[in-house]
Amino acid sequence: MALTRLMSPRLPCSLPLPSPPSYKNISGCCCRRLLTHRAAMPVAAQHLSTATPTPPPTPQRQQQMMAARLEHGSLHVGGRELLARAPPNVTLRPAGVAGAEVAPGAAAFLGARAAAPSSRHVFPIGTLASGWRWLSLFRFKIWWMVPATGAGAAAVPAETQMLLLESRDAAAGEQGAVYALMLPVLDGDFRASLQGSPEDELQFCFESGDPDIQTMEAVDAVFINSGDNPFKLMKESIKLLSKIKGTFRHIEDKEIPANLDWFGWCTWDAFYKAVNPTGIEEGLQSLREGGAPPRFLIIDDGWQETVDEVKEVDETLREQSVFAQRLTDLKENHKFRGETCKNLGDLVKTIKEKHGVKFVYMWHALLGYWGGVLATSDAMKEYNPKLAYPVQSPGNVANLRDIAMDSLEKFGVGIIDPDKIYEFYNDQHSYLSGVGVDGVKVDVQNVLETLGHGFGGRVAVTRKYQHALEESIAQNFKRNNLICCMSHNSDSIFSALKSAVARASEDFMPRKPTLQTLHIASVAFNSILLGEIFIPDWDMFHSKHESAEFHGAARALSGGGVYVSDKPGVHDFSVLKKLVLPDGSILRARHAGRPTRDCLFNDPVMDGKSLLKIWNLNNLSGVIGVFNCQGAGQWVWPVNDTAYVPTSINITGCLSPSEVESLEEIAGHNWNGDSAAYAFNSGSLSRLQKHQNLEVSLSTMACEIYTISPIKVFSETVQFAPLGLINMFNSGGALNDVSSTTDSSATTVHVRCRGPGRFGAYSATRPELCRVSEQEVEFSHTEDGLLAFDLPHCSSHDGDLWHIEIVYRTS
Repeated sequence: MALTRLMSPRLPCSLPLPSPPSYKNISGCCCRRLLTHRAAMPVAAQHLSTATPTPPPTPQRQQQMMAARLEHGSLHVGGRELLARAPPNVTLRPAGVAGAEVAPGAAAFLGARAAAPSSRHVFPIGTLASGWRWLSLFRFKIWWMVPATGAGAAAVPAETQMLLLESRDAAAGEQGAVYALMLPVLDGDFRASLQGSPEDELQFCFESGDPDIQTMEAVDAVFINSGDNPFKLMKESIKLLSKIKGTFRHIEDKEIPANLDWFGWCTWDAFYKAVNPTGIEEGLQSLREGGAPPRFLIIDDGWQETVDEVKEVDETLREQSVFAQRLTDLKENHKFRGETCKNLGDLVKTIKEKHGVKFVYMWHALLGYWGGVLATSDAMKEYNPKLAYPVQSPGNVANLRDIAMDSLEKFGVGIIDPDKIYEFYNDQHSYLSGVGVDGVKVDVQNVLETLGHGFGGRVAVTRKYQHALEESIAQNFKRNNLICCMSHNSDSIFSALKSAVARASEDFMPRKPTLQTLHIASVAFNSILLGEIFIPDWDMFHSKHESAEFHGAARALSGGGVYVSDKPGVHDFSVLKKLVLPDGSILRARHAGRPTRDCLFNDPVMDGKSLLKIWNLNNLSGVIGVFNCQGAGQWVWPVNDTAYVPTSINITGCLSPSEVESLEEIAGHNWNGDSAAYAFNSGSLSRLQKHQNLEVSLSTMACEIYTISPIKVFSETVQFAPLGLINMFNSGGALNDVSSTTDSSATTVHVRCRGPGRFGAYSATRPELCRVSEQEVEFSHTEDGLLAFDLPHCSSHDGDLWHIEIVYRTS
């Protein structure tokens, strides 16, 4: 349950920095104060500077101050020291490309030289200077990233793939913050990652994954940039990096699959591998009859023809070999061929014609199946498969081992010849496309990093597979209908030229209550990086579950797809109808949902005091979701032997319209800086100045969503802010445009909004009348300015917008 209270104008709240976590095989933080190379200002000079203000620096001087530079073992970014005591073998070179919109010298690449060639180097690059705190996105196990926060280099986890740092001048407040971004990237056939050492040094690991691919020098291993806005810094950096490297593209340069705007259902948690045609139809029908029709379906694992070789040899190894099953054919298995349905094509036709599904996706692994393909299968021989045994990087096993990799290391993977991989994908996808399938979800992608030996290394083999996959999608499905999954290694991320959707975290696990808050925190933080390259997929969830409201609210803010994995007939339509319109469409926000700026360096799961706030934008408004993730679970890293007992913690925090980044860009020219803030659960409406705060109190596993709508001043008496469909989690996602007309007798506000539902808006004064598609409707207007009335069901085709007129008589 949420309680909100309007607070007087003040600076956005700043929650204390939590103690850095400890990590297995990585010692705790031992941050030390380091001397800078700048001499103290003499007293006389201080007095003179007070009497005669120093003129502001010229643009050229500002560029020089912001430039990354390495001098005498000290790395400066944004005018501040970031690294001290860098060894003499560390190098820095400017990062630039013709036509890039970035200040010359602001971005750079760190590298290093070694004394001898090797396929794996660990280069110390110095200690973190005092005054910086960091956010790490690191792979806690081979498949997935999670966030960690701290200060000092020692606690930076192994397999860190993004390090965002902040240095704040306390006297200057928000204006004194400098952000530095360190992105370990791909450099030729090598891949970099960051890590701390017990000696409090920051290091980067540089590895090819193939003993035969060696080097003595890392040139462009760690991309570095700085700025005063962390989200703008990330976007500009990824855009620049994509132009320099040419191996991946920014999300704005990719085709976005159309299914993301429609509600979906996935068969995984409903059936797991026992999926079958009858169950699929039952699930679609029960959702449709309840008023939340899925227009998008994923038929997950369980439809393919596979074999477990180990089980046939030794039943005692059955449990160990669960992930070593191999693909034997490209077509569907016996469950999808029989009396219930003739074949997969027959099922897909029924799904679309009977149940109104627009998009059907099929699941498969990047290598065909978890254990790859069966090398002796007649259907696979033409792709030259061979049995290979994965070799993990020391960085992976330094954190958390994974049972799937244990299985694959023991029993091997049937890997297809990289020169034949396009033929394999094309044959499989052309078959699926031919029976009416629209796209695929491709899983288990990171396994390729362990199979680089003999194929030119992990980067080369990943890129070969990834680009073959993308070309096959383009050839067979036309609309870029691909979901990438278990693909959180930088090898895959920075090889994504066309892939536009990727899972943002480990699975939603309905039977593990202590992982629910971790899921929400992980997807939000991971979207900081992933959201610049993909539309992050925050995964399925159950609508009938103790965490359903929590997950549903988060999905509404994600900017990605919304889909559930309910068992047939087991649904909570009170939750679903806050996400799905009767036509099956959803109100998708414009960007990837990410933590607000003041949350970036806090631990929203385990510090016992921080709320998680997630922001996004719609066409005409912003949205902030506030989640209490404390007390309900703990990070699976570090691993503890004792069982965790959830507790209930009530936390009070605050939010402000200023926390919606770029709100002014959608506010329009007639914005006076004030916003209306509507709380979804409490129904309260507040008028706030830009930096004014609302206090919010939440208990564990509770959340609140605030629609932040800039108040438009259309005349002296008409001050108006549309909220959208206030019965939906992301109410502002229903709004298309707003304008006004004025004559001698009246000012009329025109709004285009989707429906049906309860339309809401902030109106400083009571209007004379309201019309929907030229029909006058009854409305309510309360003391706090909430104007509301009902929008009926559309009578024509899906996606119609209602034309709303709100008339104010001229006094």
